Amino acid sequence: MNKGVKMKIGVILSGCGVQDGSEIHEAVSALINIALRGHTAQCIAVDKLQSSVVNHHKGEKMDEKRNVIVEAARIARGKIIKISEVKLDEYDAFILPGGFGAATNLSNFATKGADCEVDRELEDLLVKAKNLGKALGFMCIAPVIAARLFGSQGEEL
Repeated sequence: MNKGVKMKIGVILSGCGVQDGSEIHEAVSALINIALRGHTAQCIAVDKLQSSVVNHHKGEKMDEKRNVIVEAARIARGKIIKISEVKLDEYDAFILPGGFGAATNLSNFATKGADCEVDRELEDLLVKAKNLGKALGFMCIAPVIAARLFGSQGEEL
């Protein structure tokens, strides 16, 4: 990435909370670092129900339904768009913070391991972005998505 060039970076969130969504520290660290470097961040999420909901105080699953984008909007302070609204030509890069939501809401890695499937909208976006030469970044558990989509192609994302 060119130093001094302002970029627009999509931060793809998987909910809110390390146990059932995006890891908040990672998401916020990414957003702060993007801003400190003079770039623009746009939070993005899929619009679907989470695979599970966790009480983060007790670490227990809850019998409740929550939407990924609604939860992710907590981190984004409401400034978030659906993944289906992304216009690839407006972005220079995408980053996926970790958190167990990457393994449950953006893929089913948590239950299928290496044979996992990636959310179709996310897969479409990332494959197209890579083919267009956009930079891609994956934090914590999120690299399992890159491994599933791109394998070991021996090149930088």
